[in-house]
Amino acid sequence: MEAIVCVQGCRRSQAGSGERMGDGATATDARRAEGARDESRAQPVSRRSLSRERDAGESRKTVLIALTANATIAVAKLGGGLLSGSAAMFAEAAHSLADTTNQAFLLLSIKLGQREPTPARPFGFGEERYLWTFMAAVGMFLAGAIFAIGFGGIELATGGGETEGFAIAYVVLALSFAAEGASWVRAFRQTRREAREAEKPLWRYARESRDPNVKMVLFEDSVALIGVALAAAGIALNEFTGLTFWDPTASVLIGLLLVSVAFWMGRDAKHLLIGSAALPEEREALEDAIEEFDEVDEVKELLTLVLGPNAVLVAGRVDLRDDIDAERVERVSSEIDARLREIVPDVTEVFLDATPPRGE
Repeated sequence: MEAIVCVQGCRRSQAGSGERMGDGATATDARRAEGARDESRAQPVSRRSLSRERDAGESRKTVLIALTANATIAVAKLGGGLLSGSAAMFAEAAHSLADTTNQAFLLLSIKLGQREPTPARPFGFGEERYLWTFMAAVGMFLAGAIFAIGFGGIELATGGGETEGFAIAYVVLALSFAAEGASWVRAFRQTRREAREAEKPLWRYARESRDPNVKMVLFEDSVALIGVALAAAGIALNEFTGLTFWDPTASVLIGLLLVSVAFWMGRDAKHLLIGSAALPEEREALEDAIEEFDEVDEVKELLTLVLGPNAVLVAGRVDLRDDIDAERVERVSSEIDARLREIVPDVTEVFLDATPPRGE
């Protein structure tokens, strides 16, 4: 619909230029106007999705807090592992190092996702968020599968395990739990607030959210707290029973936990990265909103595509009534556009195709 308006406007502009030429305007003015129109046609980009991507201040702060906490904890756990010789402490150090790397990836993804759109990427770079989330999941998987499980497995096979330095291990784990807990509280509060705004239960919102940053920090910190508890349990059982296999067993369990969460996060990121539709309830609400208009006889087809954490494209083939004129077609198209953005705030791009009834 907007394309029709643009063509008419361009023709009027050209006619006006011709009249001014006759009244004494220079040919340079006409060439400049024509060049501006050519440049506009050569840069087919949309900044509507970009404005939504740049509204990521809360997510960035949450990731920064998690990054600071995990970087500090990783150093402390590594030192505790070297002093105590605990396999579980080394596994937790690898866990925190993986989390630190992941959060660095997430910060990078926010920065890259906010770049200006280009003709090659006309809707922007919002999907960068999912690419780097997937890379973070791969890093977590490797940390769990190769280091935590591998190192713990070697310790089990050789009969090794922690035999001294229990006090150091407990102090480091207590500090780690406090730091991870502070980061978790920050992520939890943001997720709970956003879930309340979306009028969804917390767990469902966290599961369905298209924003990978807060979701990943929340689940990483949850897993980190469980990992600290497993490490503490393994070291305590080692100390009180004298059986050294408890410590490397805790390392293997931490590794399995990391692998399972990494697989789950990677699957979610892949689903969004390769092209995902809006949620089923969002698609149903969008279709119902279009059919509410008296000028619409039927929605023939409605397609949606996620462009980023807060950006969704909607394309629809709509059968309009035969008795409405071109002006009304343009007006109802604009009204439908506004209504869809009101129903689902993440909708940033709307394309409607007025399709005649089948057989015409």
